Order: sequence, then structure tokens, then C-alpha cells
Amino acid sequence: MTAYSRLAMPDPSAIRFGTAPRPVQTRHGLRIGGGTVYPELNFTLPTMSVEASTMPKVIGQYRQIITGALKRAVELEVPGLVIEFETLPPMTIEPQWAIDVTGVLIEAMETARAVHGLKSVLRITPTDVREFAKPPVIRSGRYRDSMIQTFDGCAAAGAELLSIESVGGKEVHDEALTMGDMPGVLFGLCVMGVRDMRHLWDAIVGVARQRGVHAAGDTACGFGNTAMVLAEQKLISRVFAAVVRAVTAVRSLVAYECGAVGPGKDCGYENVFLKAITGCPMAMEGKSAACAHLSPVGNIAGWMCDTWSNESVQNIKLLGGMAPTVSLEQLAYDCRMMNLASGDGPEKARMLRDWMVRSDASLDPQAFILSPEPAVAIASAIVAAPNAYAAGRAAALTAVELLAQAHQDGRLKLAEREVPWLQTIRSSVEELPQDEGAFIAQMMSQVDTTRFIPAEYGL
Repeated sequence: MTAYSRLAMPDPSAIRFGTAPRPVQTRHGLRIGGGTVYPELNFTLPTMSVEASTMPKVIGQYRQIITGALKRAVELEVPGLVIEFETLPPMTIEPQWAIDVTGVLIEAMETARAVHGLKSVLRITPTDVREFAKPPVIRSGRYRDSMIQTFDGCAAAGAELLSIESVGGKEVHDEALTMGDMPGVLFGLCVMGVRDMRHLWDAIVGVARQRGVHAAGDTACGFGNTAMVLAEQKLISRVFAAVVRAVTAVRSLVAYECGAVGPGKDCGYENVFLKAITGCPMAMEGKSAACAHLSPVGNIAGWMCDTWSNESVQNIKLLGGMAPTVSLEQLAYDCRMMNLASGDGPEKARMLRDWMVRSDASLDPQAFILSPEPAVAIASAIVAAPNAYAAGRAAALTAVELLAQAHQDGRLKLAEREVPWLQTIRSSVEELPQDEGAFIAQMMSQVDTTRFIPAEYGL
């Protein structure tokens, strides 16, 4: 495993969209992180069943989606395109179904390259179906095996970027979120989640190396984005959700420690911290992902992206056309603006970057911690820590201090009900044991151990 003890990008002013110290080169000429921001289009089916009898219709839907999207990409003269195929659960449980869809997508992408010169690459993201067992069996069993088979089969069929939204630790983390329980968050992310990531990403990196493709990255979507959505619905504190976001970076970093190279997956807003730490290119999503979920980070999410994503959209008819094609157009224009700024030189690129940041950063704590200086400060705290648990504590405390100081200075707007959460979180983290073993022992006596299998996490 690679240990990150210092930042690849320690200067906040040097981080921006389209450039990364460790760009990813694809087979057909995309250099992600090499100076150009590429649109990354993700899509899913309209409401319909996915089973053996409906697979011809499923295949037809994906063929329609990719044909329309590629046609529009050619018309808009995009410099390159990333396509993400997130499997639906039945397609991971039956890997051949995912492999068949991959074949359809790759065939269309290859035709567009041969006929029109459109460079593209496919990211495959199997659904993590291990939680279908109750309690989840995460290191063995048919669900885990079918996930690995899906990665392997889709990579053999032409998918070149391997990603996942893994779920290890959610058994504890979900309840911790709803209760505003920061020790539970740290246990779910930095103890359970980290242990699961080490096991899972060793396997994913193994598949990538065997097939000659790229292990791209994980996302704490089920952790940090769940917190963001709950905060948007006013069900939990926005400050709490912001601190959770900082802690998610500790968990997602493990993929890169195991050998992932990026681009990190779009719905991992923790990619802001991970780019500073690893220097790998990152996908991000923001305002053009409103088709999938609302957020307070629509502009700021783009300041350091290397691919720009719509998160996901159903294949339904809109006035402008089919929804995936509409999303492709929105992404293409966003990327065109970023690439124009880069073409006018670093000063102009930084100006656009800073406008993205300033338009969101002062209005929500979740946006503020994603801005350049706080992101680098949190990333620095993570790499300075001796282990994942200590890194989680450091990330949480650093985030709280940054938010408190920004609010005090008038740089961050907080609702009155949000302010007490700063001290609540600070106190709850400071009172925890310094030693990871003591923390684990304490938490194992408090959490509901009927919801997970401790041995599956090495506990």
C-alpha cells in the first residue's frame, strides 16, 4: 500500500480544473488531468423491471441512450467524452447482463471514434450488492463474488475505468447520521469503512492490473451525500453534514493507497481533498447534476474537476430531447467554458475557478470546506495523522475550527440554529480516546453489533 504522508498539491492556488500532477492516459488518447476538462455522462433506465425476460428491452434502452448522446457529442465537437455505466442491482447479481450492456456501449463508442474521431472511455461502476445480505457479508459470498465478476467481465468487454460506491460501514453510519453522532460517524467511516476498503480495493486493483485497465476510485456517496441530502431536507445540521464530508476523505483515500489512479468517481465530493493529497485527476458533479439531486455546492464543486458529470439521469423524454442527450449538452457547454478559460492562460483559469468558489463558499458550510484553502488544510491534517482513526479525528476537528473561524470573521453565513453544532462536534471528538484500540473497544460496547458481522471487518 502507498502511504500518503505529504500532499501532492500543497499550494491551494495551484489546484484548478483540468490539470493534475498524475494524469490518466486512456487507450484512445484521452489524457484526463492533462489540461482539458471532459464531460462525463451517466444515465439509467426509465422505470422498468430488469430481469431475463426484459433484457432485450433493457439493451434497447441503452443502445438508444448511447446513440443519442454520442451523436450530440459529435455535433458539439467535444474534445473527448467519459461515459459512466452504473449497473443496476440485478445487473451486478447477474454479471452477464452488465457485460452485455457494456458491449453495446463500447460498440457505439468505437463506431463514433472510427467514423467521427470522437475519443471516449467507459467507466464501469457495479452496484455494491453486498448489503443485500442481512447483516451484510462483505468479504466473501455470492454478492461479493458477483461484484468482482462484474468488474472483470466488463473490463474484458472494454470498460477501462473501474469504480464503485462501496457501502462497508453503513450499518453503523446510517444511524449515526440521523442521531448527529460524530463518534458513530468516525467508527463507521474510519474503522469499519477503512477496513472494508482495504479488502475490496485490493481485489479491484487486482482486476485492473490483470486486464490492463485503470482502478479509478471509490466514493463515499452513501455517507457524505446522504448527509448532504438530509441536511438539504433540514433533517440534520448542515454543519454536521459538512464535517461528515471532511471525514469521508479518510475512507475514500484507501482506494488510492491500494493503487487506484483516478479519475475519482463523480459523486465523491471528498475528491476535493483527495486531489490535493494524491495528485490524481478527479471527476466532480454540481449544478449539472440537479437532474439527480439538489445540493448547496453547484458551482464550487467544479473548481478542481478533471471530468464534469451529471451524476445520473433517467432515459425519459424532455422537450429538448431524451434526458441523457440533454445532460450531455449541458455538460459539454460547462466544459467548453472551463477549457476556454484554461486556453487563455493560468490567470484566466484561476479567475473562473475563483468565481466558482466565491459564488457558493460563503452561503453554506458544506460549500465552504470544499473551497481551496480549507480543502488543503483538511487534507494536510489527514496526511499528518499516524492512522485512519487519527486522521478522521483530525479532519473533523480541522473542519470545525475552519468553520468556526470563518463564521466569526463574517466569511461564512450560518443559521442561528447551526452555530451550537460547532462546539457540540468539537467536544464529542475531543473527548474520544487518542488510541484507536481504545476507541474501537469503546464503540463496540455502544453500537448495535447485530447489524453487522464484526469478523467481516477484522473486529
